[in-house]
Amino acid sequence: MVKVERSINTLNEKVGVLTSYLALPLIFVVGYEVFMRYVFNAPTTWGFEMTTFIYGVHFVLGFGFTHLHDGHVSIDVFEAKLPARPRAILRIVTNLIIFVPTIGLLSAWSVIYAIDSWQNWERASTSWAPPLYPLKTIMAIGFILLFLQGVAKLVGDFRALRGSEE
Repeated sequence: MVKVERSINTLNEKVGVLTSYLALPLIFVVGYEVFMRYVFNAPTTWGFEMTTFIYGVHFVLGFGFTHLHDGHVSIDVFEAKLPARPRAILRIVTNLIIFVPTIGLLSAWSVIYAIDSWQNWERASTSWAPPLYPLKTIMAIGFILLFLQGVAKLVGDFRALRGSEE
């Protein structure tokens, strides 16, 4: 199970680092749109939507990475005061009762959502009308990566409960 945990951690680390580079095209698109709009008074038909898409991909693919590094909002007032063993038990219980069912269902339904989008060759209802099915697929991948990271955290918490490092 340690290999599974490490593999998931490595996957989310690499996806998170690669995803961080999406800030560069995002800056370019926003800069180009602002320049065209305010210098030439000629806004693009695609700039705002492209900005939303790039940021959305950046945001969604960062879910697992953020969970790996404990970056999601959490209320750990009680957990921080607990010794290691009760803390591991609390994390396992909350993971099994809240995280796994919620993110598991979000993952499953986002896959269904993406499949439906592919079957209908869904496009945005704007004048630019870009395809939405790749973005919905990326959304599903993001939720799956988050779910997998939750599984890796669960494995780590069980390991901590047993008191073993390997």
